[in-house]
Amino acid sequence: MEARGRTALCVCSILFTLTDVSPDFIHVPFSIHHGIEGESALLAIETRFRLDDVDIQGTWSHTGPNGTTTTLVTFNNDINITDMAYRGRLLFRKPNVSLLIHELHHADEGDYHLKLNIAFHNKKGLFIKEERTVHVTVDVPVSTPVVEKSPSYAVVEDQANVTWTCSVERGTRVVFRWLRDNVALDLRDRYRFSRDNSTLFIAPVRKEDKGSYRCVAGNAVSEGRASRAVELNVYYGPYNLEVNSGQGLRTGEVFTINPGELVFFECQADSNPPNSYVWISKSRNATVITQGPRLEVRSYKLAQAEEYLCRAFNNATQKQNEAQFTLVVASLGTGKEKHSQDGGYLSPVAAITVSSLFVIGCMLLFFLRRTCHPKRVLMSIYNRPLTEQKRPHRSGHEDATEDFGIYEFVSIPGKMESAQASCRSLARLESVQDMHTTIYDVIGRVPETPSQSLLN
Repeated sequence: MEARGRTALCVCSILFTLTDVSPDFIHVPFSIHHGIEGESALLAIETRFRLDDVDIQGTWSHTGPNGTTTTLVTFNNDINITDMAYRGRLLFRKPNVSLLIHELHHADEGDYHLKLNIAFHNKKGLFIKEERTVHVTVDVPVSTPVVEKSPSYAVVEDQANVTWTCSVERGTRVVFRWLRDNVALDLRDRYRFSRDNSTLFIAPVRKEDKGSYRCVAGNAVSEGRASRAVELNVYYGPYNLEVNSGQGLRTGEVFTINPGELVFFECQADSNPPNSYVWISKSRNATVITQGPRLEVRSYKLAQAEEYLCRAFNNATQKQNEAQFTLVVASLGTGKEKHSQDGGYLSPVAAITVSSLFVIGCMLLFFLRRTCHPKRVLMSIYNRPLTEQKRPHRSGHEDATEDFGIYEFVSIPGKMESAQASCRSLARLESVQDMHTTIYDVIGRVPETPSQSLLN
């Protein structure tokens, strides 16, 4: 009989292996259960057998945080016996042998252990033991956290420390997180946290610490809940003091303006609270000119160059900063034109001139196209006799000696219009050719040169 039982167990194991099915006959979906105090908790068990096909016997026991173990339920196919101390709070469910706990208390925390013996009806001698454990926690949901800041007033940079405290009215095993401007804060040189993160200590406070702070609290049975935002106001500065002007030409710390020009200067610095500003003329024995962030200068009241100073003072931090600059009065005509060219800008006069020249050029081109017909001229030359095309052209000035003599001017009736050197005369090339021939004959009868007469 014992041999048959072992054989059946081996066959069963081989079958589970070949069919890729787990050999476990029971399954626990969740090995950890987070319960809420006052509510029910179901320790679910999934069985992989039919209760009618087996005989079962088992127990549910509880081991508390102090290590004490108590048997809660003892059961088999027919009956189940519940510990008298838990009657009304425990419900044993068949056929999946799950356990339901009503009205959880903090004392119900701990490990719940299931022991189950299984004997199959059709497999005599096959006896299987299964054990599972479920860990149960009992918590109270977290209420909305409250943030407190100490000191509650604004603090001065590098001179004060700030302590933040986050607390909740309800909740167990609360986890705290800190946010500044909705960005999570982590451990850094000047930040220290308490063991449970409920307290944040900043020492010393600096400019970058200003912002809106929140605390987020949560635990295993409630999502994180955020507190209302609390602002941290930090006094700092002045930093990055700078003098600017939208007029004149600036080169480093030197401003150049035209004579007679009215110029405005702005003095700005990063500071909290806002600074108080004083403008001083260094060229006039450190005389205070005016107060405020803006300075107005009339250049006709200045010498060619004067030095100025802007001083910013923060009453809260008791710190100050200074920025110096030189103001030069000079004509910016050439310099400003060159600066405009370098900057890629075109003056209005230059733009008008270029546009006018373009329009005039277009008009001339249109007039020439209407007046002169290059195609007709070329066709006329092309249609001339070959002998005339090959005849060398003489300008009449190849030999300077030929320019000496007595000239005879001849008026040729009806040829005056053709004598005009224009594009239209080219169209009547034949008539022009006749005129040139006549003039050449007249010039050909010029008396001999004086040198030839002396030789004769």
